[in-house]
Amino acid sequence: MRPRTLDAFVGQEHILGAGKPLRQAIEADALHSMVLWGPPGTGKTTLARLIASLSGAHFIAISAVFAGVKDIRAAIDEARRVRAEGRRTVLFVDEVHRFNKAQQDGFLPYVEDGTIVFIGATTENPSFELNSALLSRARVYVLKALSETDIRGVLERALGDPVQGIGDRELGAEPEALDLLARAADGDARRALNLLEMAADLSEAGEGLTAARVREVVAGGTRRFDKGGEVFYDQISALHKSVRGSDPDAALYWFARMLDGGCDPLYVARRVVRMASEDIGNADPRGLDLALKAWDVQERLGSPEGELAIAQAIVYLACAPKSNAVYLAFGEAMRDAKNLGSLDVPLHLRNAPTRLMKELGYGKEYRYAHDEQDAYAAGERYFPDGMERRHYYRPVPRGLEERIAERLKALRERDRRAGRGERET
Repeated sequence: MRPRTLDAFVGQEHILGAGKPLRQAIEADALHSMVLWGPPGTGKTTLARLIASLSGAHFIAISAVFAGVKDIRAAIDEARRVRAEGRRTVLFVDEVHRFNKAQQDGFLPYVEDGTIVFIGATTENPSFELNSALLSRARVYVLKALSETDIRGVLERALGDPVQGIGDRELGAEPEALDLLARAADGDARRALNLLEMAADLSEAGEGLTAARVREVVAGGTRRFDKGGEVFYDQISALHKSVRGSDPDAALYWFARMLDGGCDPLYVARRVVRMASEDIGNADPRGLDLALKAWDVQERLGSPEGELAIAQAIVYLACAPKSNAVYLAFGEAMRDAKNLGSLDVPLHLRNAPTRLMKELGYGKEYRYAHDEQDAYAAGERYFPDGMERRHYYRPVPRGLEERIAERLKALRERDRRAGRGERET
């Protein structure tokens, strides 16, 4: 069922529609190296074949899953022979992200001298998976998951095509059956056609394609989810940002999507702990406690009880007052620690467990805070000598931090009256 013309190609209007750059390049026979990035079943291989066919170029396809150096050399040798005959070669590399750096670099000389027009296909973000040298010589085109309308069109075409499809079976199809197949395909045309073929094979003579039969075929999960790939990180990012944005409903949705895709709930539990510290912080310290307890429940009880506890923590954090004050303060302190060198601990803050240390002034003039008014030694200095006073921690006017801010303001006023006399940043 691979389309043989651009007009028959389903979806990807943003790059193949009338007047779009890739469409114009193909129609003008302006072949160039490219990387096609998109989810499975969106037409990457088909598009590469179409480009080669419409330009009259020789087409060589290899898969990075199975190919090695020997296969690459053989492809280049074949491209050289074809070039000597006056034809161009499109070398299509499927799953190109699976090649290591050296293998990817191996294509560069032949792209530059025109031996091949390189087309790579990947489901992973090229920014992370492909060498910058290769990316600089190839244009990246992003393919999108097909809509349910697109998928339904693919299914209807297969049902009516007696040569390439299953039109010779003369199967009628209930509208609901096609809707179920289109939804179960989850944007993947290849999956849709496989499901259609299985449903057709299971249908009895004269029965047609029924919704009941399709439900049997699609049972067991439909979602696109790669537990180590781009979709995985996109979804955990969406979950984190939903919590940060105080949207418990969206946060629950993304959590459910990850579970539905097969994500380990313990991974989400660990990330929820991070959210509690980074985005709620001292505005509501109970959030961190609840996140840790949810993690503990998941480890003790497993699913589904643990998942419910994680969901509870997610909702609480999303609804809690937000503060990233500690997160920012810690980052600033780390930068100072890195940039200011190994500043000595002031003598009055050093421990003095031996007589020699005491004679050297270790701990001398240290003021024990609990012996001071309100357990606060006004004017005492805790930063290294010569380092300007810092205020990394700036509480936000929300939740518990509003009260913390008031307390710190009062203590700093006492420092001022005590004449600390230090420059502050």
